[in-house]
Amino acid sequence: MEDEAEIYDGIRAQFPLTFGKQQKSQTSLEAIHNATRRSAAATASKNSDDKTNEALPSISSSSKAWLDSLRNSKSPNPNPSDSVIGPPRPPPGPVPDEDDDDDVMVGPPPPPPGSGEDDDDANNAMIGPPRPPVGPSSDLDEEEEEENRYRIPMSNEIILKGHTKIVSALAIDHSGSRVLSGSYDYTVRMFDFQGMNSRLQSFRQLEPFEGHQVRNLSWSPTSDRFLCVTGSAQAKIYDRDGLTLGEFVKGDMYIRDLKNTKGHISGLTCGEWHPKTKETILTSSEDGSLRIWDVNDFKSQKQVIKPKLARPGRIPVTTCAWDREGKCIAGGVGDGSIQIWTLKPGWGSRPDIYIEKSHSDDITALKFSSDGKTLLSRSFDGSLKVWDLRQIKAPLKVFDDLPNNYAQTNIVFSPDEQLFLTGTSIEKESTIGGLLCFYDSSKLELVQRVGISPSCSVVQCAWHPRLNQIFATSGDKSQGGTHVLYDPTLSERGALVCVARAPRKKSVDDFEAPLVIHNPHALPLFRDQPSRKRQREKILKDPIKSHKPELPITGPGHGGRVGSTKGSLLTQYLLKQGGMIKETWMEEDPREAILNRNLFLQSQILMMKRNDLIMLICMISILPKLIWAPTEFIELNWLSGRMDPRTYFPW
Repeated sequence: MEDEAEIYDGIRAQFPLTFGKQQKSQTSLEAIHNATRRSAAATASKNSDDKTNEALPSISSSSKAWLDSLRNSKSPNPNPSDSVIGPPRPPPGPVPDEDDDDDVMVGPPPPPPGSGEDDDDANNAMIGPPRPPVGPSSDLDEEEEEENRYRIPMSNEIILKGHTKIVSALAIDHSGSRVLSGSYDYTVRMFDFQGMNSRLQSFRQLEPFEGHQVRNLSWSPTSDRFLCVTGSAQAKIYDRDGLTLGEFVKGDMYIRDLKNTKGHISGLTCGEWHPKTKETILTSSEDGSLRIWDVNDFKSQKQVIKPKLARPGRIPVTTCAWDREGKCIAGGVGDGSIQIWTLKPGWGSRPDIYIEKSHSDDITALKFSSDGKTLLSRSFDGSLKVWDLRQIKAPLKVFDDLPNNYAQTNIVFSPDEQLFLTGTSIEKESTIGGLLCFYDSSKLELVQRVGISPSCSVVQCAWHPRLNQIFATSGDKSQGGTHVLYDPTLSERGALVCVARAPRKKSVDDFEAPLVIHNPHALPLFRDQPSRKRQREKILKDPIKSHKPELPITGPGHGGRVGSTKGSLLTQYLLKQGGMIKETWMEEDPREAILNRNLFLQSQILMMKRNDLIMLICMISILPKLIWAPTEFIELNWLSGRMDPRTYFPW
């Protein structure tokens, strides 16, 4: 073998180092999962009340926290008898022949020199590893057994980031391959575990309705479409790839009776797809109604449900839910009541089950059990209540001290329904961050609290049955993400697939020469969009877009318009240029014009004959009296001196 190795090395030395297929160093799965492992401080059990003064629960799934835990485990233990589990280490030096040596002996002892009964009994007792000491380790074993009994996958954690505000909506399809997250930043992000690498980036981003928060997301039973509920009055349907299929109609806000409107008239609060029928969905709104829609007809709804109210008015319906079989509808009303309707022939708006004043504040979530006998409710009053629908006079159990500041905080069951879980919000003066609380559904007691974030609230949560992974959304005013808790030994696919897939390295083939654009702002494609203020100023300067009236032109004309100095109309301009119109009266003296007219009349009189004297007298009689020119008429000898003008003109 050594000769073959030497021959191979000799031959390999003749070729360049880059020749042949290069061996790539692959990271082991154990190292990958160690990098995403949660620290022990991130989990706080129900019995750890004496540890309230410790550090906050860590969100950490980073390698730094894991290395710190490794360093702590390697540090010498001052009290090994209290925490060592398993056989102790052998002593560093030779074993002396004493009676107390049996306490540290590993393996069967050497044969005794004699055959005493006492020695035989002692040797028989020390065969094999000694038992672990009885102490605090037994309590740890009991806690581990309790955790293993529920099999909660939370040893590792990854975070799906991308949102700039708190994540308020979450939906995982039935196969567990695609995750939808909606946020208060008005966007929906789509994640695909099969096509995602360790960078954990979304493959698509949607904005269903501009300026409206995303409040709920729901997949269809066949996972080919999903429902998106925003703060607007219209819900939208998208296909699996994020393409819009339709938008439900909006109702007329001026119609008083909500049953006569075609759709919701105020913002939506919740919406869910029917668990069995892929054509039916349910929505609730702030206008005080629930509506059942057919996805094949976006123009009208199938049924309008008006909740029972103590007095007339419009009280918003804050949440809604289907049961497991889709035969019952539950709605949480703003007055604190829970109302349940059973879908049957001839059913109407009158509820079959009415729980009055179930909570002192708005209800944020409702959840049916699989058998339809238990109902869970979550509210703004910081409580979680368990109801038996066969006895609705009082809740079975009330869990308090669960802060809730968001209208989308929900509650879900585990796949086997042994547990149910919900998230908590952070408070201003509190030192506890956002938690995920687990409760036993049979014993109705707190099982465990898991820290998700020290500075962000937990809103939505989900436990996927196929993946066996827990999803929890969190965030605040500046960030948001979806935490995925999993266990490599208990979970399947999902986060395990994308974490182990390293991002593809860039090769020479990926190089693209940048395009040289000499005038990038010449085309609208490369031009930056101006601000609205600048657009308005530009429109005001444009006389056509601003519809500005034309001002009169002073001076010579231009642009096809004639100047005002020679007439504003073309006909006036031509007549003036041709001499057909002469307007001189503006430049003449009125007195001089009247005198000239009188001289014209006198010349006409001189040219008349005697026979026309009567006509002349009649014409002169209608003339105005000219007080400034009587002497001129006298001086004129218009009748050859024979006739005295004073005879006919006495003035």
